[in-house]
Amino acid sequence: MQADTLFLFVGIGALLALASLIGFVLQWRRRGVPDPLIDNLNARINAWWVMVALLGIAFWLGHGAVILLFGAVSFFALREFITLTPTRGSDYPALAAAFYLVLPLQYLLVAVDWYGLFSIFIPVYVFLLLPILAALGGDTGAFLERAAKVQWGTMIAVFCISHVPALLNLDIPGYEGRNLLLIAWLVLVVQLSDVLQYVCGKLFGKRRIAPRLSPSKTVEGFAGGIALATLAGTALHWITPFDLWQAFAIALTVTLLGFFGGLVMSAIKRDRGVKDWGHMIEGHGGMLDRLDSVCFAAPVFFHVLRWGWG
Repeated sequence: MQADTLFLFVGIGALLALASLIGFVLQWRRRGVPDPLIDNLNARINAWWVMVALLGIAFWLGHGAVILLFGAVSFFALREFITLTPTRGSDYPALAAAFYLVLPLQYLLVAVDWYGLFSIFIPVYVFLLLPILAALGGDTGAFLERAAKVQWGTMIAVFCISHVPALLNLDIPGYEGRNLLLIAWLVLVVQLSDVLQYVCGKLFGKRRIAPRLSPSKTVEGFAGGIALATLAGTALHWITPFDLWQAFAIALTVTLLGFFGGLVMSAIKRDRGVKDWGHMIEGHGGMLDRLDSVCFAAPVFFHVLRWGWG
């Protein structure tokens, strides 16, 4: 791990330590009286410690570990998606292919840096393969809906998330050996936007921005979170190949994509009548609850870099 990457993680650790101290003080001032908001805040902070530690260990171990980590993330995300969108027995061949053929092959393409196939494998070949396998089961009941569920889950959980470790393969002149920082910048800016939207919404939120999709999101939270996260991404331009204004524009783009990605995934959850995708991460729900914004931001960020800087 290079010095600037290590410095970034030390800074994140310091911020988490400060957040933990604030959470402890707030809890202590309650003197044993339960407060769901403070309890949720502390659960989120504890979960962030674990997530940052896992990402830091993967960064320390190298590129292979980062690819394996996000491969595991895709597996759990896909499992959450499929669990929440029930399928039938005749869909088993398509599901088995998605989990045990498509997912490992997509990450193998990342590992060997085969961009030509990586970029079209799922959107073209897998989108044709999965409904074929489902059709072979002979069950025509709600076929279009069932096929779309498996396709959409594979697209979101595997294709989109795989663009995060694919950032390691970009060849950017003058930026050699620092690609891990691209992952750190993307994840930090998008996740910080989520956190700051939550905080600004709790502090200043009055007008709901999409009450039927996500009742907790407010206009004030959206504006404050996007603005502050964009400024943070701009301030961190020194770890990227961007200049100040490029960092501002790209940070604004990925935070907006993250917000709308969260709305889309919330619409799916509301359609299924649930609040969270799962309960894997304490205080955050499931894997997809934490990565819904990254899913939409990662592919665009990757291709902006590939065609603009690569």
